[in-house]
Amino acid sequence: MSGEISPTGKGSGSSPELRASHADRDRVVEVLRIAAGDGLLTAEELDERLEAALSARTLSELTVLTADLPPVSATAGATVAEVKDVVRIERVFSGAVERVGRWVVPRRLELAVTYCEVTLDFTDAVITHDTLRIDVGMTGKTLTLITRPGIVVDTDGLQLVHSKVKHRQASANPDAPVILRVELVGQAVHGRVVVRPPRRTFGEWLSRRPPSVSAGD
Repeated sequence: MSGEISPTGKGSGSSPELRASHADRDRVVEVLRIAAGDGLLTAEELDERLEAALSARTLSELTVLTADLPPVSATAGATVAEVKDVVRIERVFSGAVERVGRWVVPRRLELAVTYCEVTLDFTDAVITHDTLRIDVGMTGKTLTLITRPGIVVDTDGLQLVHSKVKHRQASANPDAPVILRVELVGQAVHGRVVVRPPRRTFGEWLSRRPPSVSAGD
């Protein structure tokens, strides 16, 4: 159908037993989020299908998750085409820098900031590849990374000078595939690096449920 793409982004001739890639899983996750935002899926259905999508090993396992959903308009995935190789953020004694909501994750991010809070929230971020390198050149304040299941943050390449790292990884199925690996390199001076999952909503806190991925904007 003109102007439409299949949920997995594959042609109809693809073998259903082909192994699913990170990109295949991410495309299905995006379709599920759009469907939930349009009211086609409940929050519970979204949670169940997202978990299944992240652990899917073949295209057939992904296809069944979107079989009852309408095709996504090609324009809906237009933001994917806007992904950049390198994004540089430079700030000195300025207001906070935030990347939240449906922002497109670049392949590389350069941070050159002095006494400026930086928050990178991956909860609803559009992920089009499996690795993000963050070159850190940061003095003072806090760099906060908010993760979700399937996102792993590696801080081994980061040099800390009178700084500290607080790393609390999101709980997830140990067999679930990694959809994004964030590699922090460079130097943080007189500040903090905080890696944490989304905060629980009041209802989740009452029921002791882990934070859920948002259904969209």
